[in-house]
Amino acid sequence: MEWIERLNEAIGYIEAHLTEEIDMEQLGRIACCSSYHFQRMFTYMAGVPLSEYIRRRRMSLAAVDLQGKGMKIIDVAGKYGYNSPTAFNRAFQSVHGIAPSALKKDGVSVKSFPPITFKITVKGVEEMNYRIETKEAFRIVGVSVPLDKDIEKNFAVIPAKWGEIAANGTLQRLTGMMDTQGVLGISTCNDKEPWRYIIGVSSSQAADGLEEYTVPAATWAVFPGSGTNESIQELERRIVTEWLPTSGYEYGNAPDVEVYLNPDPANAQYEVWIPVVKRQG
Repeated sequence: MEWIERLNEAIGYIEAHLTEEIDMEQLGRIACCSSYHFQRMFTYMAGVPLSEYIRRRRMSLAAVDLQGKGMKIIDVAGKYGYNSPTAFNRAFQSVHGIAPSALKKDGVSVKSFPPITFKITVKGVEEMNYRIETKEAFRIVGVSVPLDKDIEKNFAVIPAKWGEIAANGTLQRLTGMMDTQGVLGISTCNDKEPWRYIIGVSSSQAADGLEEYTVPAATWAVFPGSGTNESIQELERRIVTEWLPTSGYEYGNAPDVEVYLNPDPANAQYEVWIPVVKRQG
C-alpha cells in the first residue's frame, strides 16, 4: 500500500473511533511508523496538530448532535469522551466560539471541519540537499527530558532543557567530551521504550553522572541546514511534506537526530537525520 494511502487509512480509523479513545499506537501501526512519527507527519502535512484535528472533528459532530438532533449537552459530552461538562464546554467553545447552550437560540452559527484527505502535490520549487547514510550503533552520553505522548506539549520542554544545561555548565562539559563534531538532540520515540529527548555527544569517555544511550545501527536520510531553531522546524516540515512522499523511503524504527555543528544559536550549522527504510511495493 502506498504511503499516502496508509495515511488516509489512518484518518479512516480516526473517523471510526471519534466516540471512543483513539489509540495513537494503532495509528502508527496503520501508517507503518511510530505514533510519534505519525503525529509529526500529520502536523506538518495538515498544518494542525493531531490532537487539535481530533478535537475539531468531535466538536463538529457534537454541534450536529446538539443543533440537529436536539440531544442534551451532558449526553453529547459523554458521547465524545468528556466526563466533565466543564471540559466539554471549554472544548466546544474553543472550536465554535460559543457555549453549547447557545445552540438553543435560532440563527446561531457553528463551524464544520470535514475529514482530511491527504494527496501528493509535487512542488519542486526549492532544491533539497541530502545524503543517505548507514551507520553502525554508537554510544552517546548526555542528559534527557521525558517527552509527552502529545508531541505539541514538547515544543516548550525541549528548548527549556537546552537553556538549563547551557546555564549550569553541562553543555560546555559535553562539548569537551566529543569524539566527533556536533552536539546531538536525539528523540527516542518508538513505541517500545519511554519517549525522551536526549542532549548529548558521541563519546567513549566515562559518563560520570551523565546518562548513556546507544543509538542503534540504522539508515538515515541526512539533510544539512543553517539558521535558527525556526529554520530547523521548517526543514523538518519540508522533509515530511516534500521529500518523504516521493522519495521511495518511509520512516524507519530509529531515533530522529539533530546534529548541531556550531554553538551559534542565531546562525547554527546543523544536520537533520531522519531514519528511513526502503518503501515496500
